[in-house]
Amino acid sequence: MKHILIYGFVISIALFTMYSCGDDEEACTESTWFEDADGDGLGNADVSLQDCDQPTGYVADNTDTDDTGGSSLVEGTTPVSAFDEFNTDAVTVSFNGDEITIESNALPNHTSPYWATDNSLYIDPVVATAQQMSPGRITQGSYTLTVSTSPEIASTTSSTGLGAIGIAVTGVPIFNDEEGPTGSVSEQVASGFDYAGAHMGPTGYHYHMEAQDVEANTVLSYDDEKLVGILSDGFLIYGRKCNASDDYPTDLDGSGGHSSTTQHSDEAFYHYHIINELYIDKYYLLFAVDYKGTPNRIM
Repeated sequence: MKHILIYGFVISIALFTMYSCGDDEEACTESTWFEDADGDGLGNADVSLQDCDQPTGYVADNTDTDDTGGSSLVEGTTPVSAFDEFNTDAVTVSFNGDEITIESNALPNHTSPYWATDNSLYIDPVVATAQQMSPGRITQGSYTLTVSTSPEIASTTSSTGLGAIGIAVTGVPIFNDEEGPTGSVSEQVASGFDYAGAHMGPTGYHYHMEAQDVEANTVLSYDDEKLVGILSDGFLIYGRKCNASDDYPTDLDGSGGHSSTTQHSDEAFYHYHIINELYIDKYYLLFAVDYKGTPNRIM
């Protein structure tokens, strides 16, 4: 009898502990997730599941009418007219069969406090905090990128790395959201950016952010549909708005891309946009996601 009482006491304690632990857990609110088989950021309304957290391969969107990848994304051919937007004083574009080569000396055609004070494009800081500006002045560099005239969407996305990930229409290299091996651009570092969203680094002057809306900005994209440049996988990147809809696109995939017409082509083709999401409450990163295509080396 004594053993039975002890056994019952142990069971009671175990049950009490189990239910007590359960009371401490937060309630789970399930959401509906839709399969995104082709990885375009749009989900199939006919295939869904319920889960508290987003499962791999599923998205909250349910507007994909073709989740096979056959027509959701049209890769297309890069329109030649887009290269008319590039700064000819800094950038040379050449075509050789099915390849395009972009060469740049990295000297922008806009003002900046990062120019030498005796340069005609030098201005005092407009938005940058002078004490936070990076040391160094804009000097000539050398960047070469060769891409396909018809870049293809890769079977899997790939992450960007440190250094240049693209070349802007001004000739200046585009960087991601990382500020060296220490991590993402901080608010302190960003406070030293000029209105063009750029600063100096070990490899020279480069962009991280969208330009700001100031009087000095006359050539760079700000909350518009302007062409920003080309990334190393060969896909063009435009501003936050889409020429096809004259508004912020709502069908961007996880890389900030979609297929549509642009001011450079009446035929739909895949391209990126600056994603319309604020970073540290006041900036828009140029590209802080994964490449949709296969990146080429920028030399």
